[in-house]
Parts: sequence; structure tokens; C-alpha cells
Amino acid sequence: MRARKNIIRHTPSKNQQFIQAVVAELKANPNKLKVIKSNLEHYRQQTHLKRGFLLAIERFDWVFDATQNIDEICQQILANDYIGNRLRRYPLLFKGVIDIYI
Repeated sequence: MRARKNIIRHTPSKNQQFIQAVVAELKANPNKLKVIKSNLEHYRQQTHLKRGFLLAIERFDWVFDATQNIDEICQQILANDYIGNRLRRYPLLFKGVIDIYI
């Protein structure tokens, strides 16, 4: 058996920091969900979006259909599963939730 190499822990990427700031803002101000819903509607109207971006919009719709509880929505955004990864891949969906981009 080979020995395991030391694991180097990196600081969170800018995208992770941004998502964490968004989640903190959503928990502090649940009315900011309206900003995300507005972004979804805006991008849904675009004619030339990548398939992955369209899937992210669809997955956000699923999350909103499943629950309106802010804690559950934030938990899903941070989840280390298919939907959570898909949502975090497109930070434009969170545009306007926080004022300063990291």
C-alpha cells in the first residue's frame, strides 16, 4: 500500500466566499429571495444560454417549488450534491443579493 500524501487545505475560492456571503445575506434578509427569482426570470427570457445555465435555472425552480423555508433553501444551495453544485456553478443567479462582490 502506498502512503497517503499530506493533504493541503486551500483557502476558500472567491466563488465559495461569494456563495457563503450570499447565504448569510439570505438568512439575514429572506426578502432577497425576490432578487434571485427576478434573476431567474430575467435569464429565462434570454434566447442563447448554455444548457448548463438553463439546467441551473430549472433546478432553482425545483428548490422553490419544494420549499419556501429560507433555511432549507440555503441548505440546498450549500449542499454537496448535484443540485447544490449546479446552483453554485452560476453565480449570476445570485446577482444583486449582496452589494459587494468578493
